[in-house]
Amino acid sequence: METWRIVATGAFVVGGLVLVLVAMAQARDRKHARGADVWRAGLIGLAVVGLVAVLIAYWLPSVAAWGTVAATAMAVAFITLMD
Repeated sequence: METWRIVATGAFVVGGLVLVLVAMAQARDRKHARGADVWRAGLIGLAVVGLVAVLIAYWLPSVAAWGTVAATAMAVAFITLMD
């Protein structure tokens, strides 16, 4: 596997895990939320992050992979710095 694929996959996974944690926190903060809702948000988020990480690692071309990483970084920056 090429080095850029490893770096891009790692960068995406780190950003993706932050987004999963934010989604779980938002699910917890909703009115009438149960613990199962938080777990569901976390599992769905982890499944999506895992799928995209595999796509970056093995299938996507470099421009699409790095574009996905950049979009994830922008989303993390926007969501975490909004408050």
